[in-house]
Amino acid sequence: MAGVKGRSGGARPGAGRKPKTVDPATTEDSKEFLTMAMQGLLDPSPAQLKAAIALLGVQHAKKTEAPKPAVPERLAGGKYAVRQGPRLVASK
Repeated sequence: MAGVKGRSGGARPGAGRKPKTVDPATTEDSKEFLTMAMQGLLDPSPAQLKAAIALLGVQHAKKTEAPKPAVPERLAGGKYAVRQGPRLVASK
């Protein structure tokens, strides 16, 4: 069809990546399971929803829940050292 006006170029039917199909019975990822339930691809029981929500925090932890690295303590002394208070001595 080369040379025909309006028919050369463009997307071909059937071209490109094929869509990924996921079997709901083999889904082990709670995030993927909840997404499919939200989209209406699954009809889970209330017990399955509760279990998937409980697993969501374990499988996909938030970035803020990561342990903070240990900060080494500074040695006492120098410009920012904590100074002792005055000694109060009782007279004899």
